[in-house]
Amino acid sequence: MIKGIIFAILFLILAVVILIGKGDFLIAGYNTASEEEKKKVNIHRLRILIAIICVITAGLCCLMDFIGEDTIKTLPVVVIYIAVIIIFIILANTWAKKR
Repeated sequence: MIKGIIFAILFLILAVVILIGKGDFLIAGYNTASEEEKKKVNIHRLRILIAIICVITAGLCCLMDFIGEDTIKTLPVVVIYIAVIIIFIILANTWAKKR
């Protein structure tokens, strides 16, 4: 139980760091983008998306630690989490882009 809580706290700290604007170098793709490509991204929206994913992941860490290693119980949670990640990838490539 302690392991899940520790990871959840780490993800929550990461979410706060990204939201305050000090963790842009941790965002994959944005870190390695050229200045021209960075100008095409609405960084405030991208930070919000990444922070939400971190909070969802923190909750998932606690939930998976609580559920245990029962495959029947963990499989739906993992499938839903993968669906959420796909939705957020789409949002990062549409909603977080400047028009």
